[in-house]
Amino acid sequence: MHIILRFEIELKLIEGQLAVADVPACWNEEFEKMLGLKVTKDSDGCLQDIHWSSGTLGYFPTYTMGNLNAAQLMRRAKIDNPSLERELARGEYQNLLAWLRQKVHSQGQRRPPQDLMKSATGEPTTSSYHIEYLRKKFADA
Repeated sequence: MHIILRFEIELKLIEGQLAVADVPACWNEEFEKMLGLKVTKDSDGCLQDIHWSSGTLGYFPTYTMGNLNAAQLMRRAKIDNPSLERELARGEYQNLLAWLRQKVHSQGQRRPPQDLMKSATGEPTTSSYHIEYLRKKFADA
């Protein structure tokens, strides 16, 4: 949830709807609304990690893209190697690593991200596989 909050605050900053000096108060108010928790100091609130204090803006949406791509890549790897889940359960990562090296690692600098995903999985990045993963993980638990 703090990633969503960061994104919303960054958007307000970029659009000029929020002054930098007002970030802590905005964070504290929204954090309490979202999570029901009060923030007592900035180091536990808007400065809880280094992104903003180091001047990094626009970073948090990349987490989402990474999650979407990871779920999609894993789905394709399982299709290409039906015994993959059993191998991973035994702590055997060699086949997954070989698949990643062939489909992703060796292509990373040669293709833009969307082309890489299409080449590796047969389709551009989609959210459906991550949603499927989350449902299986949390709804079936």
